[in-house]
Amino acid sequence: MARGKAPRRTIESYTPRQINTTIKPGDCVLMRPAERSNPQYVARIEWIEADVRGGNVKVHVRWYYRPEESVGGRRQFHGSKEVFLSDHYDLQSVDTIEGKCTVHSFKSYTKLDAVGNEDYFCRFEYNSCTGAFNPDRVAVYCKCEMPYNPDDLMVQCEGCSDWFHPACIEMTAEEAKTLDHFFCETCLPQGQKKLQNSHTTSRHSGTKVDTKRRRQR
Repeated sequence: MARGKAPRRTIESYTPRQINTTIKPGDCVLMRPAERSNPQYVARIEWIEADVRGGNVKVHVRWYYRPEESVGGRRQFHGSKEVFLSDHYDLQSVDTIEGKCTVHSFKSYTKLDAVGNEDYFCRFEYNSCTGAFNPDRVAVYCKCEMPYNPDDLMVQCEGCSDWFHPACIEMTAEEAKTLDHFFCETCLPQGQKKLQNSHTTSRHSGTKVDTKRRRQR
């Protein structure tokens, strides 16, 4: 007679010995990739289960995808630490967890004073079957009308409050960092110089994501 499936139970938390840090549902973790030459997988723990004696611990996870793992691949506006929350769920051994990480909201990430190796951000959910993103429209900036990449330096027009990539307004990043005032071509008073020193922002400025925008992509 075939033996029945061994009963299992849900546990509130667990401390994998390989990381010596307690994990619980809702935590984001770095997991061992199939190929060691690949970057670690990023996942969110949904729940943790074990056998009746507390052994054979497994985690139910929801995967984050990197841009290059999605349909269309990595694009110019994708940040180096950007991940997408997918609809792909999985069951993994707790032994594959290599550390904890933090997946910030887009707004919270742009306000970090410093970005660590364990810091990521997410602004999209991703359907791994259809390749669709949610939301499918986000604010765009600059003459190039691209979504904001928090890794990029941008300058702000004091007239319309729009943000511009230095390269799109024929300026180097070094020049942008030395500016005090800037008016875009649309807002520049007649006869005034095109560049008058400029407001600048980088990943560490929180005002970037709070600025209201008219255009969406």
